[in-house]
Amino acid sequence: MKFEEKCGDNGSLVGRYQSYPGEKHQPKGKPITNGEAEFYAKQEANGKCSVPRKSLNMYTWQEIQRHNQEADQWLVINRKVYNVSSWADRHPGGRRVLNHYAGEDATDVFRAMHPEPDIVQLYLKPLLIGELAPGEHSQERHKNSQLVKDFQELRRIIESMNMFHANLGFFFLHFAQILILEVLAWLILYHFGSGWPVTIFISFLLTISQAQSSFLQHDVGHLSIFKKSKWNHVMHKFVMCHLKGLSANWWNYRHFQHHVKPNIYPKDPDIDMGPLFLLGDSQPVKYGKKKIKYINYEKQHLYFYMVGLPLLMPVYFNLQSMQVMYLRRYWVDIAWVSSFYIRYFITFGPYYGIFGTVLLIYLVKFLESPWIAYVTQMSHIPMRMSTEENRDWLSTQVLATCNIEQSFFNDWFTGHLNFQIEHHLFPTMPRHNYHKVAPLVRSLCAKHGLQYVNKPMLRAFGDIVRALKKSAALWVDAYYET
Repeated sequence: MKFEEKCGDNGSLVGRYQSYPGEKHQPKGKPITNGEAEFYAKQEANGKCSVPRKSLNMYTWQEIQRHNQEADQWLVINRKVYNVSSWADRHPGGRRVLNHYAGEDATDVFRAMHPEPDIVQLYLKPLLIGELAPGEHSQERHKNSQLVKDFQELRRIIESMNMFHANLGFFFLHFAQILILEVLAWLILYHFGSGWPVTIFISFLLTISQAQSSFLQHDVGHLSIFKKSKWNHVMHKFVMCHLKGLSANWWNYRHFQHHVKPNIYPKDPDIDMGPLFLLGDSQPVKYGKKKIKYINYEKQHLYFYMVGLPLLMPVYFNLQSMQVMYLRRYWVDIAWVSSFYIRYFITFGPYYGIFGTVLLIYLVKFLESPWIAYVTQMSHIPMRMSTEENRDWLSTQVLATCNIEQSFFNDWFTGHLNFQIEHHLFPTMPRHNYHKVAPLVRSLCAKHGLQYVNKPMLRAFGDIVRALKKSAALWVDAYYET
């Protein structure tokens, strides 16, 4: 049995090896879609067709799972099979995100990461090559089909509750907080001069502004504020590049990999911190057995305080952002980031000079760094880390994340990332709605025997160091074993 598909506007027949209108071909026959393919996909979406298209090819999971290489990537979304190999370089979230799901069912991750799936479907249409054979499960056989169905039903319920609709007033107040702190710092400097007490005080004001800007850029980076993605993208450039001086593209490509495969080594860049830190259970043993000792990892839980906390923002993130912008020629980001430094030189240069202003910028980043390091690491480092296990979306996220108890302060201090589980399950959801869906997520986890971890903040801070110490002990045992 074969399922029939609708035709394009020109009535062309499209099978496994036939191209869509407007496609170009590489020497080996791989299609490369362009704008014309998108046009015809829109024609199809508008129902303009007249001639039946050739029935789609049927594929088994065994066939699909063979196409999981960087140059040969197939995905399954809602039982449809897509060949994204030659389109991956133009994927707005970066090619690695697609490669992380090559040969797998990507239905839930596709829905989670795209707030406008109908528009994204226009880009998928030219990449469609077939669908799962009638006898095949919608997901890989080792996955719990009932759990997957229950999670998809949960998402439908949440959508019906309008939990993906943002309260613009909430985000306006958050943005106003950032601007008020920036203006207040300048007014205090203007009125009282640039003495040490004033400099220290305004540094703390600017640190709060920078940390809260980090949380706001996280919101717009996930397209969770405005209904139109393009407005989120524009706002993301402004907040990440102009207010923080970091590349928006660099953050997107790095952070989206973390979201689709959290705590999966080596797919999640956030846990690939060697040779400085060894995380989880397997990486320390691997280094130990190979007798790798760049640093005395037995002390990593101690130098986390001296290196990891203070240098994350001013050194690691800044250098990586600049390197990526330069090597990949992100000219728009470079222009926006330049405006960050120009603004600081204009605002603070008359009081501190160029060198003093640079010191002020990096003093603020130095003060912000422990705040962001604790908030971002407390929900992941103590949790399960592994190599690829190809779990369902719910299990993948819940095993790799944990929540921090809710309070007004915790919500503000973490930018609502104390609801890390809900954020990872529904990345495009506005954060002010996390607490509303948390009981539903907790109930679903209980039904399927998944541990829903919710802990006090101070204990979560301590768990980072305890996890580092545990990993260090594993390295020591493997390194010194005879």
